[in-house]
Amino acid sequence: MSKLMKGLIVAGTLALALPALAKDTIIVGGEEMYPTKTIVENAVKSADHTTLVAAVKAAGLVDTLNGKGPFTVFAPVNAAFAALPAGTVDTLLKPENKAKLSGVLTYHVVAGSITLADLKSSIRKGHGTAELTTVAGGKLKAMMNGPNNILLVDETGGSSNITISDVMQSNGVIHAVDHVLLPKG
Repeated sequence: MSKLMKGLIVAGTLALALPALAKDTIIVGGEEMYPTKTIVENAVKSADHTTLVAAVKAAGLVDTLNGKGPFTVFAPVNAAFAALPAGTVDTLLKPENKAKLSGVLTYHVVAGSITLADLKSSIRKGHGTAELTTVAGGKLKAMMNGPNNILLVDETGGSSNITISDVMQSNGVIHAVDHVLLPKG
């Protein structure tokens, strides 16, 4: 048997041993995200979103984000929370700051299921900027940052890039972002 034939047999065996992923499967935080699960059911599996999940639980938003929706969630990764000034996350997680924490988290949520293509279309229609109204009642601006990346700008002038997009859920869509977005006040 030739080396090429042995290589193909080994490669074929290896391919059979690897789990098959659907062509539209998205991996977030080392775990497969399932479009049949809710935002919370998927988020709890992501190793990159443990701080966000803890915050959602502390703010009492689990039932809301498990609800019918649809919701678009701009989900900060753990590094985004770590980049906040020292002590910010610990302070927000205290029971007496539940309302403020809820305000910060719902500032990352927009009603409806908005895909990356939807955002790009809105940016084009808005001549370079799209304005999104968050569930918290605040505004986010979306704009292109290069040919494919979308930048979100919050009310304080802070910005965040969408790093993983179109993670479809049974009750909406998640876009992972690299910074925490903050409302005014």
